[in-house]
Amino acid sequence: MRIIFFGTPPFSVPSLNLLVKSGYRVVAVVTSLDKPAGRGLKTQKSAVKRAAEDLNIPILQPKNLKSKEFINSLSSFNADLQVVIAFRMLPEVVWNMPKLGTINLHASMLPDYRGAAPINWAIINGEVKTGLSTFKLKHKIDTGDILLQQEISIGSEMNAGELHNLMMEDGAKLICQTVDCIDQGTATFKKQTLTLDNPKIAPKITKANCEINWKNPSFKIFNFIRGLSPYPCAWTKWEGKTFKIKKVQTTEENQLEPGEIYVYENKLFVGTKDFALQLLEVQLEGKKIMPCEDFLRGIKQIPKLLGL
Repeated sequence: MRIIFFGTPPFSVPSLNLLVKSGYRVVAVVTSLDKPAGRGLKTQKSAVKRAAEDLNIPILQPKNLKSKEFINSLSSFNADLQVVIAFRMLPEVVWNMPKLGTINLHASMLPDYRGAAPINWAIINGEVKTGLSTFKLKHKIDTGDILLQQEISIGSEMNAGELHNLMMEDGAKLICQTVDCIDQGTATFKKQTLTLDNPKIAPKITKANCEINWKNPSFKIFNFIRGLSPYPCAWTKWEGKTFKIKKVQTTEENQLEPGEIYVYENKLFVGTKDFALQLLEVQLEGKKIMPCEDFLRGIKQIPKLLGL
């Protein structure tokens, strides 16, 4: 088969590499435009572009997915199948182009957690398991017929970054299994079915919905923080400055009010609706991430409350 691969971030790279290693003919890669990044705002290539260059695969970087120039370029590769992993939404003229359609990998057990941030929301919501799904693209996002799914356990202290890395590797294997089924003519697709309790959603993560509400129960805040760690990170306010909290530990201390700070033996505790949380890794606006003990050594005055 002639395959065109769509992807941009590091999450997509193992799938591209494994497809090529497995002997599949990836005739082109479509990825995002090079963008300025970092403090020096130097132009940087996407992770997928760097991988494609290493594999000597032709690269397309369209600004407009509906432009005639891009559509003609894409069509010239005469692909049998397209594989999409962590790329922006495609117009029908693109996803409907190959005779075998376009396959997508999604980091959830669809129809649960359709949307932009399934890994984050699964942990934020305290799920103990999630999964991966491969499905065929159609008009509405994340609603296509499913081919394969793989369930994945979420450790009680696992954060979003750790789950991301696990799913990145397992996802590559599932994509190859999916392409194998299509190549061998054994693919069986099933429609997604919704119930009254379904689906759990995974909307885009924004700065606004990363703010910690200290009036919530401790277990809910604990899951919220690990679900946003290491990026984009849950935050609160420390005397008017943004204060990111990357890791916490639960306690059985229940004498503090929500947001109230208590420091003991160079350890910082914050009250919630029920039990206090001990802060372990933090980052004050303009500073580097550091263990909370190191942070406290550099602070002259401790506020009474967080979130102000």
